[in-house]
Amino acid sequence: MKRNIVVAILLSIVTCGIYGIVWMIKLNDELNALAGKQNATSGAMVFLLTLITCGIYGWFWYYKMGENVDAIKTGRGVASSNSPILYLVLGLVGLGIVNYCLMQDTINKCVEG
Repeated sequence: MKRNIVVAILLSIVTCGIYGIVWMIKLNDELNALAGKQNATSGAMVFLLTLITCGIYGWFWYYKMGENVDAIKTGRGVASSNSPILYLVLGLVGLGIVNYCLMQDTINKCVEG
């Protein structure tokens, strides 16, 4: 689903992160669907595992979503990049919202055609 990235960021701030959680769940499910991974971990399970592991699973999730983004880009004829490493590094330094924006940008480009 195409989303306005600026509105999603503002909603995440205004709702004190609650929309950010919803956004993460949706990003997970949509990227898995676009990458053709039908049996991948659901967004709700990703949130639960991240909560239980005090954020450690979130770093693994960033890496896996980077792999999905690369798979989607490769399928669309775009040269593969190092998205998994980029997403992991951004997550480790506390810039997870940037990862969300990059993931949403990929989804938006796929939806546009």
